Amino acid sequence: MVQTIVNRSQVPLDSRDLATCQQVFDKLSVDYAVARDSDEAERMASIIIELYRQGVRDPNHLQSMVEAARGLFEADGSVNRPAATSSS
Repeated sequence: MVQTIVNRSQVPLDSRDLATCQQVFDKLSVDYAVARDSDEAERMASIIIELYRQGVRDPNHLQSMVEAARGLFEADGSVNRPAATSSS
């Protein structure tokens, strides 16, 4: 008999999952004045869904991780890398 291991990221999200993701998205959108139809909103939504699929279920933890991830992108979509520090 062959067993199939289903990765959590392959399981469809149910209405409770979507409600949690929507709650986090709405809070972040208000907190950071992100327009719902903007590229930034799309990036934020993608990050929320991906983190949720990877097992981040607590809304507060999810929000803090998305806030951290948002800092990696500039408004034009380019990657925002921290400046190199001198070790003098």
